[in-house]
Amino acid sequence: MSRQIFVTTALPYANGNFHVGHIMEYIQADIWVRFQRMQGHQVNFVGADDAHGAPIMIAAEKAGKTPQQFVADIAAGRKPYLEGFHIAFDHWSSTDSAENHALAQEIYVALREAGLITVRPVEQFFDPEKSMFLPDRFIKGECPKCGAKDQYGDSCEVCGAVYSPIELKNPYSALSGATPVRKTSDHYFFKLSDPRCMEFLQAWTQDGRLQSEVANKIAEWFTKDESGEGGLSDWDISRDAPYFGIEIPDAPGKYFYVWLDAPVGYLASLKSYFAHGGPKARHGDARTFEEYMADPAVEQVHFIGKDITYFHTLFWPAMLKFSGRKLPTQINVHGFITVSGEKMSKSRGTGIDPLKYLGLGMNPEWLRYYIAAKLNSKVEDVDFNPEDFVARVNSDLVGKYVNIASRCSTFIHKYFDGELAQLAAADEGKLQEMIPLQAVISRETGIAEAIDKREFGKALREIMAAADEINQYFDTAKPWELAKDSAQHVANSALHEVLSACLEGFKYLTLFLSPILPEVTRRAFDFLGFDMPLSWAERRQPVSTIRKYEHLMTRVDPKMLDALFEPPVPPVVEAPKPGGGNKAPMPPEGEHLALGRPGGEEIAPTITIDDFVKVDLRIAKIVNAEHVEGSTKLLRLTLDVGEGRTRNVFSGIKDAYNPEDLVGKLTVMVANLAPRKMKFGVSEGMVLAGSHADEKANPGIYVLEPFAGALPGMRVR
Repeated sequence: MSRQIFVTTALPYANGNFHVGHIMEYIQADIWVRFQRMQGHQVNFVGADDAHGAPIMIAAEKAGKTPQQFVADIAAGRKPYLEGFHIAFDHWSSTDSAENHALAQEIYVALREAGLITVRPVEQFFDPEKSMFLPDRFIKGECPKCGAKDQYGDSCEVCGAVYSPIELKNPYSALSGATPVRKTSDHYFFKLSDPRCMEFLQAWTQDGRLQSEVANKIAEWFTKDESGEGGLSDWDISRDAPYFGIEIPDAPGKYFYVWLDAPVGYLASLKSYFAHGGPKARHGDARTFEEYMADPAVEQVHFIGKDITYFHTLFWPAMLKFSGRKLPTQINVHGFITVSGEKMSKSRGTGIDPLKYLGLGMNPEWLRYYIAAKLNSKVEDVDFNPEDFVARVNSDLVGKYVNIASRCSTFIHKYFDGELAQLAAADEGKLQEMIPLQAVISRETGIAEAIDKREFGKALREIMAAADEINQYFDTAKPWELAKDSAQHVANSALHEVLSACLEGFKYLTLFLSPILPEVTRRAFDFLGFDMPLSWAERRQPVSTIRKYEHLMTRVDPKMLDALFEPPVPPVVEAPKPGGGNKAPMPPEGEHLALGRPGGEEIAPTITIDDFVKVDLRIAKIVNAEHVEGSTKLLRLTLDVGEGRTRNVFSGIKDAYNPEDLVGKLTVMVANLAPRKMKFGVSEGMVLAGSHADEKANPGIYVLEPFAGALPGMRVR
C-alpha cells in the first residue's frame, strides 16, 4: 500500500554556508526519500533556512545589511551545495516567511487557550557595554550541572543539560566580554511541567517511535534527584526587543524565542509548497495543506542531529499535541561527522569544505556512497578516514560494481550486437537459476528492509556481497576462453548466457544503488537500454539490448584527498621596495623574519590580561601514554595535574612521539578546557605543543617540557 510521507531535515541557521555536517544529514534524508519514492510511495521533502534570532540581527548589523537581506544572501548560496551533491528537496523556504509568521502565532494562541502559557517576571542578563539584553547564545559561563566551562546560556554541549542563563556560573557576555548585570522583564513561558505535558511526553517518547538510546536519554530528563532537582521545567519562549523574529500576539515588544518558530518552519515550508502547487504537480495531490495534514495516513518524519534532540523530542511534540496538530511519526537522530576520529578543524586541515570538495573535481557520489556505508539507525558519529575513503570507493564502486558492466559490454557488443540472450518459453527461468540472479534476488528483500530502516551500511554490505558473487561467477566462467570457440557465438550460447546473467545481475545492483548514487545509476540504466530508471515494481523487467558503454565512474586519486585536507594558505604579505615603489612578495624563506610571521603565521590579535587569566595552564606529569586503536593521529595521555586523580587527554602527536618516550615527562596543559566527548572517550584538557603553520614544508610537533624542578599542578603564569 502506498505511503504518504512528509520529510524534513533540521533547518540550518542562516548565518553561514553549509558545512559537511549539513551535507551528511541531507544525504541521509535524500537517500531515504529516493528509496521511498522508488517503492512507489508519495513523499513531500522540504527544507528551510532558520532565519530568526539575535545572532542574525547582530551579524546583519556588522555586515551593514538588514536581517532580511542578510538571510537572503545566505540563502542565495545554498544551490551549489544541494545540486552539487544531488540533494533534491522539493521546496526550500525561510522561517521569516508569511506562512511561518502565521502558523507560529496560531500555534501560540492555541497553547494559550489550552492554559499552557504563563507570564512571569524574569531576571535577564543585560550587557552594560552593549546596552541590550543578551540572548542565551551570547552568554557564556560554566554549566550549572557538570561544571564545563565556556558553555552557552541555554544548554551544555558537554552533558546535554538545558537550563536558564542565570543558572550559569561565572557568566560573561560573548559580545563584549563584560560581566552582565541582571534586569527584570516579563517573559512568556510554555508550561512544559504541566501534568498534561508530562503525562503525554512520558508516554509518547517511550512508545517505540524513537531510537532506544534516544528514548533512554529522554527518560533521564524526566527524573528528579533526591533533592527534587531535575525533571522538566517550563520553557521560556519570549525575547525582548530589539530582536529579529516573530512578534507575540497582544504582547508589544515581545518576540518568540527562535526555537519556538524554527520547527514550525517545517510546517510553513510544506504549506508554501502546497500553495505553489508542488504536490499537485508531482503526485496529482490537489488537497490543501490543511486537508493533507488532517489525513491520519500522512506520516511526519524528521532527520536531526543529536545536539538538538531535546527541542525535537520534548518541546516540538508538546507544541503540536496541545495545539491540536499532527505529531511526528519518526524523529531520526544521527551523530556528528569526524575526520580520522578527531573533531574537524579548518586551520589544521582536518575539515571537509563541501564546495572545495566539488571544486577539486571529486565525484559527489563518492561522498554519498562513503557516508551511506558508515550510517546506521543508531546515534553514532560518522568518521571520515581518507585512506578508507579511497580504498572503499575504488574497491566497491569501481572494482566491483562498475567493473561488471565494463567487462560484459565489450563481449556483448563484439559477438552479439549488444543483444542479450532471449530465452525460449521452454527455457524460461534459466537465467534466474544462474548465480548472478540468485545473488541479487536472494538479497533484495533484506536490502529493501535495511534501507527503509536507515541501516544503509548493512544494505551496502549486502549489495557488495552480491557484486562479489557476480564478479566471481564471471571469472569462473572465463568468457574470454568461451569467446575463442566461434561455435559459441550464437544466440543462447554459453558465452551469451554468462554475459546476459551478469548484466541482469548488474541491473539489480543498479536498482539497489539508485537512491545512493542517483546520477551514475541513471547513466547505468541508460546503458542497459532503459529510457528511465526502473522503480522497485519494475525490477523484473529484463535487459534486452544494451547501448554503447560510456565510462561510469573513475577511481579516487589519493592526491585529491591531500588537496582536500590541505590547510588554508596564509595570505601573501607584500613588502615595500626601497624608495617606496611597487610592492613585491617577499621570498618564502624569509617570511618568518621579514613579515612578522614567526612559525609561518601572524601573531594573534592583542588580548588583555583579563583574557589571558581565563586560560588555566598547569604543569602536568605524563603518567602513561598509549596508541589509540583506530586513530592514525592520536595518543591517549594519562596526566597527573596534582588533583589527586588523573586526567585522560587525547593529543594529535602520534606522528612525532613514541608513547614510551613520553612516560614520566612533565608538560603543560590547558586545565580548564571543557571536556570533549570523542569517538574513543572523553578528553579532559589539551596538551600544549609547538608546530609550524605549514606542517608539510616544516614538519614537526614539539610538546612543551618545563625545566627541572616544576611539579604537577603548578600554574603557568
